[in-house]
Amino acid sequence: MARPRQSSRFNSSVELPPRGPVESLIYWRCAARSGAALGAGLVLLVALACCSVVSVLAYGSLLALVAAVAFRIYKNVLQAVQKTNEGHPFKWLLEKDVSVSVERAQSLAASATAQLNAALAELRRLFLVEDLVDSLKFGVLLWCLTYVGACFNGITLIILGWIALFTLPKAYEMNKAQVDANLELARAKINEISAKVRAAVPLGRKAESEKDK
Repeated sequence: MARPRQSSRFNSSVELPPRGPVESLIYWRCAARSGAALGAGLVLLVALACCSVVSVLAYGSLLALVAAVAFRIYKNVLQAVQKTNEGHPFKWLLEKDVSVSVERAQSLAASATAQLNAALAELRRLFLVEDLVDSLKFGVLLWCLTYVGACFNGITLIILGWIALFTLPKAYEMNKAQVDANLELARAKINEISAKVRAAVPLGRKAESEKDK
């Protein structure tokens, strides 16, 4: 049976579609977890913007170690006072299997290799002007990135991207109909301009003609 279409406004009483753990975070299925992830990520990124990576890793690891030692001592004292024998407070974590299986490692390596090969093939196609129109689009994108780089540094872009990761998907979900309509208009306009450029520049269709042969 088809699922009824949700309204464009978020309604907590409506049953939301199931998603994976990452999607659940960025779509704010649990506000507490999503807020904690957003805040922790921002703290880490701001720390990286202010200090070196080595300092952030050292201080972060030291803070985690101090917290673990303090909690272990607290639990040991509590057990001694209450005369209980609950064992190690992190026993469930120590017994948990955190190793990466050979199959999982091979799967990740194969996926990364496939993505890398696809990216290299696409970059070769664009830089060697296999399709003139696509290469011109790529050139416009690079030209726009020069202005972005002049205004923001890398860590600032990562911070903005992290914020966008937790805001844009949810905003799109809440206003899907309107956004899709505007995107379709923009896509149609881009396709129209691309068609005119391809018709005016025969070199833009060279690769397609060679493939047909």
